[in-house]
Amino acid sequence: MNTTVSCELHLRLIVSSESSLPVPAGLRYDTADPYAVHATFHTGADETVDWVFARDLLAEGLHRPTGTGDVRVWPSRSHGQGVVCIALSSPEGEALLEAPARALESFLKRTDAAVPPGTEHRHFDLDRELSHILAES
Repeated sequence: MNTTVSCELHLRLIVSSESSLPVPAGLRYDTADPYAVHATFHTGADETVDWVFARDLLAEGLHRPTGTGDVRVWPSRSHGQGVVCIALSSPEGEALLEAPARALESFLKRTDAAVPPGTEHRHFDLDRELSHILAES
């Protein structure tokens, strides 16, 4: 049986050193996809942007800078509060988001309870995933 862990966060999109915009977001972790965290950023009334992150990347980003290329994550402070900065890059553009560190840490602890780090392979059905990929070819 699969378990899903989710949370709603209020992120800040950093526009400039003096300006930011609120971005509601939802994070979802499913034990059927144990290496990934799915994020949905609500960018407008009915508009969303979806990203998938490695759970390990977000967890490491709570404590130290990590990531290369399209996703980089690092801890920081904003207005006296701990935040996690998430820099995203795609052909459509770039974004720098700040997530509340406590909320992200709480979410990741709940994912760890569902699938302890290092045991993801026990929840991943490689044969099923390969069959799915080959069926799409």
